[in-house]
Amino acid sequence: MQDNATEVTAAGIARLAGVGRAAVSNWRRRHADFPKPVGGTETSPSFALAEVEAWLRGHGKLAEVPLRERVWQHLAGHPAGPVTALTQAGCVLLLIHDRPTVWLEVSAGSDERLAAMLPGALEQVFTPRFGTVRRGTATGAAPVNGGRPETTADAVHTPAAHATPAHATPAHATSAHATPTPATPAGPIHPTAAHPAPSVPAPSAPTPSAPALSVPVGPELLPSAPLLRGVAELAAELGARQTFEFLLGRHLDANPRQYTLTPAALAELMARLAGPARTVLDPACGAGALLCAAAPGPEQSGQELYAQDGAPELAALTALRLALHTRAAVHAAAGDTLRADAHPHLRADAVLCHPPFNERNWGHDELAYDPRWEYGFPARTESELAWVQHALARLADGGTAVVLMPPAAASRRSGRRIRADLLRRGALRAVVALPAGAAPPYNIPLHLWVLRRPGRAGAHPEVLLADAGRFAGEGRGGPDWQGVREAVLGAWRAYDRAGRLDERPGLARSVPVIELLDDDVDLAPARHLPPPAAAGGAEQLAGVRERLGETLRLTAELTPPPAEAAGSAPRWPLTTVGELARGGALLLRTGGNGGHARVPVLTDHDVLAGTGPSGTLPESDEEAVLTEPGDVVLPVLGGGAVARVIDEAASGAALGRNLVLLRPDPAALDAWFLAGFLRGTANNRQASSYASTATRLDVRRLHLPRLPLAEQRRYGARFRALDEFERALKHAGRLGEQLVRGMYDGLTDGSVTPG
Repeated sequence: MQDNATEVTAAGIARLAGVGRAAVSNWRRRHADFPKPVGGTETSPSFALAEVEAWLRGHGKLAEVPLRERVWQHLAGHPAGPVTALTQAGCVLLLIHDRPTVWLEVSAGSDERLAAMLPGALEQVFTPRFGTVRRGTATGAAPVNGGRPETTADAVHTPAAHATPAHATPAHATSAHATPTPATPAGPIHPTAAHPAPSVPAPSAPTPSAPALSVPVGPELLPSAPLLRGVAELAAELGARQTFEFLLGRHLDANPRQYTLTPAALAELMARLAGPARTVLDPACGAGALLCAAAPGPEQSGQELYAQDGAPELAALTALRLALHTRAAVHAAAGDTLRADAHPHLRADAVLCHPPFNERNWGHDELAYDPRWEYGFPARTESELAWVQHALARLADGGTAVVLMPPAAASRRSGRRIRADLLRRGALRAVVALPAGAAPPYNIPLHLWVLRRPGRAGAHPEVLLADAGRFAGEGRGGPDWQGVREAVLGAWRAYDRAGRLDERPGLARSVPVIELLDDDVDLAPARHLPPPAAAGGAEQLAGVRERLGETLRLTAELTPPPAEAAGSAPRWPLTTVGELARGGALLLRTGGNGGHARVPVLTDHDVLAGTGPSGTLPESDEEAVLTEPGDVVLPVLGGGAVARVIDEAASGAALGRNLVLLRPDPAALDAWFLAGFLRGTANNRQASSYASTATRLDVRRLHLPRLPLAEQRRYGARFRALDEFERALKHAGRLGEQLVRGMYDGLTDGSVTPG
């Protein structure tokens, strides 16, 4: 066995074999031939994946493992790390995508032959696709492509004429525009500014950017041979592009604290605000979600996509992702965008950017005389305004930039002079307040700034301010993106055509620039948009009051009768959910996959609140679990004793994350009987496990009594009545809150009188 063999943890072994962690612990105790740990710690050992697979196969426990799970375990446990493994997998997938016959020739034979021949085969793809690239990852590695020296502006380049489409089935959208973000009290820190500034600034000779991709050499590839063969096998099943999207999405989901994500719906909105463009730049590209949203389909060509990121691994992943995603020309580079711009002479039609927030080490000291600061030198605390001016500097006259901004950038006093100059010169065209939950940090309503490079037409007298806060979702599923898109794009397009927009109460209006040029230059839309009438005014408040009265009367009617003592507690014979599932009395499924069909998603918050499906899930190749009437759904996190019986209103929704679905056989189990006994507090307490920060419910350990079906239905009828009473109480509470809030708002804004 190689010393640097791929390792897998006990949790990974459990996923490979489709069992729980306890089963793996039992195997280690009971089987003397179980592989010995090769790494990790005493409490969390790791094992050689090849030995584990051989043991599982020899004991007949690997027969049903999905190919994608085996590939993922190879990638996650790679000795060089998952990012390196993912990049190498992407290189092979691009080779399969562009020149499948070359891959077949290279992969025939031993792993040593594969590792020796693959670099040359990759050069056959990289050279026409990416121009100048490096061989290997060592410092000073010689460039491929005839030894042409690299310059600061050298970047990965993909001529569109050489992009051969393959596997044209649309890839599922990984809903992430990812930038590494070490968790610090100051907020997310972007990799483009992660290095300390030099002690002696040297603006004339910045650290050069580098091509995003390098051709891996044989010694780097040899440990990856099993992974690369598995990736090729998975590509034959899913397609090269879909395989890369699956692995990239799985990696991003497995490392949520390492990356700041831009949801796919937000990326789509930003791309549509920018409009059609032949050249598009993302100077903080992360994993390329914004450029994927702006890119044409694989059957189109003629567009050019420019990308840069300070994290070399993300720049490489973006280059590979875009090359697999589109036939557009791709120019990608790794390097600190503000300190070492890889595209200094670019004048793009559109710039899309999700910059790092709250970054103080962005180059303030060494970039004081940079020509990009056309609208003023940003303060050290205004890194976002540096990114705004970088975007404007890279636009062609009349080009459009859309930048995601923290709301504080619209009102901080340190940035008011730059904001004023952006307004005076007509560069800032719109500020859109998004609903809370649109992107991380999810508790803050972020802003979109829409900017135009001023042409010869001169400054524009009005600027659009819009607030989409009304579309915030009540649950954890995020905002109502359809409502956001319709409202924001409708307001922007009307304003863009006419140069002004009549007021849309509480949503949008165009404001004369002169009104904003006061001492604060505060651009927060909420401060300039009059709110809509409170709850629709006195008439609608009267309607809310009437519905509240009806609900309170219904609640009184549904109040359970006085409880009757049962004497001594009955000693029922008990069973567990796990036993019932093994016996076929019910089907147990877990949620979390989006599938290909776009259907509403039932979230754990929806189950807890008793509301309709409100969530979304990224598309995946794994089939979604769809609810049916009579299913019982339970949240597994949080420690609450909740079980919901699915009715017609919630039927057909996809089962969200952290939910378990039980589908009882009506001939053996009554659904309301099942749900009622599963809600018992003591039952939940004995089936729960506790970590340092969370409580998790093991649904299989929940108990319920063995009773005849007729007796089950008698209990089920009482449980159903309790559920109706509970729903009426919650509805009355919501109406009461709506009435109180409406009365406060109406009295304070003058739409309601004290009477």
